[in-house]
Amino acid sequence: MDFHLVFDKNPLEINKKYVSETKDSLEINTFKFYISNIAVQFADNTNYSEENSYHLLDIENPNSLQIPLQNYTEKSILKITFTIGVDSLANVSGAMSGDLDPTTGMYWAWQSGYINMKIQGTSKSCKTRKNAFDFHIGGYLKPYYASRKITLEPKKNRLNVKVDLAKLFSKISLSETNSIMIPGKQAMEIADKSIQMFSLE
Repeated sequence: MDFHLVFDKNPLEINKKYVSETKDSLEINTFKFYISNIAVQFADNTNYSEENSYHLLDIENPNSLQIPLQNYTEKSILKITFTIGVDSLANVSGAMSGDLDPTTGMYWAWQSGYINMKIQGTSKSCKTRKNAFDFHIGGYLKPYYASRKITLEPKKNRLNVKVDLAKLFSKISLSETNSIMIPGKQAMEIADKSIQMFSLE
């Protein structure tokens, strides 16, 4: 599985200026998110589910954007599902190793668990210190359960996933919403909107 990060029709790059549909000029300096629970359903009704399926994708680590799927064959794919974020099981297990290691900067504490998605940058629309915006989206306890399931149906037998950050920022006015650092209603709203970022190329 290859993930391609874009902003509208352009590759997403660190500290490059983009303009959103809401006319916010912005630069991204951090974009990290978890993909978990990857499962593939084939046309012959067989299935593949990845074990210990937790991957931290990071714009600053291009290798992280490629997830090799073991047992993947050339059989025709009916659909693929995965979760944006980390499930409750991993959250209640406490900090772990690998991509779930706290040193990645994606773990709050045992009460709040993992940050599913972290987006940081600057925009002149933000009347904040250094015009910064910070979105740390997470939460695993109801009613603020921020993981979201994605289902994609490939037209071709290729798993190239486009992640378009412009689709998320088209729903956000940075002058009004620019800091979400804890689980809650605002984090849930961003989690809902984040689903629209994912599509198959």
